[in-house]
Amino acid sequence: MSRPRSHKPQNQPAQNPVKRVLLIDDHPIMRHGLAQLIRAEAGLEVCGEAGSARDGVAAVGNLKPDLTVIDLTLPDKNGLELLKDIQALHPGTLCLVLSMHDETMYGERALRAGARGYIMKEAAADHLITAVRKVLSGGIYVSDGMASRMLEQVMGQRGKSNTSVIDTLTDRELEVLEMIGHGIATKVIAERLNISARTVEAHRAHIKDKLAVTDGAALVRYAVQWVESRAKV
Repeated sequence: MSRPRSHKPQNQPAQNPVKRVLLIDDHPIMRHGLAQLIRAEAGLEVCGEAGSARDGVAAVGNLKPDLTVIDLTLPDKNGLELLKDIQALHPGTLCLVLSMHDETMYGERALRAGARGYIMKEAAADHLITAVRKVLSGGIYVSDGMASRMLEQVMGQRGKSNTSVIDTLTDRELEVLEMIGHGIATKVIAERLNISARTVEAHRAHIKDKLAVTDGAALVRYAVQWVESRAKV
């Protein structure tokens, strides 16, 4: 007696699960635009949005996204510090930085803080989805220019033990130095970073000590020259 044939498909390939992306950016219009780009792609969805570091950390814990896209400039905390918080509280969380800040200044610091990629906002329309898929697949995404600079830096520093004085600055100090170089006043820096003017002055003092500059005018000259030199890289 023959067995009845089963109509249940055998060895049916499992469908790839949809990857869930969390957006952390304090500009609603930017989040809306990013969400549209992501939702237009097969296999990707936006599972949540946050406009501050505090809400972002909570969202990562509650939503468990496959990827978190983070802006560096947030109203309550520097995005680099947020990256460190996320990695400390939720180890292994995949993070991609999307920022208006020049990658030559913050790209490597973002990677050291736990990001798996860095993309500038001006390149988002053309390269965001490529970056998202690269990080989700286990890779690291940076622009071709940044990848070349990092390789040249490694090759140039091989066998050398000296460290750039800029590398001795903390992430916050670097942020303050960049703003000084762009001619932004202490009061405005304090407002943008959501810290007191006194704290900004303390950062300025630490920066002067580390850079071995003697006064405020010398610090401004150094900062301006540094910002201009980075723009030419």
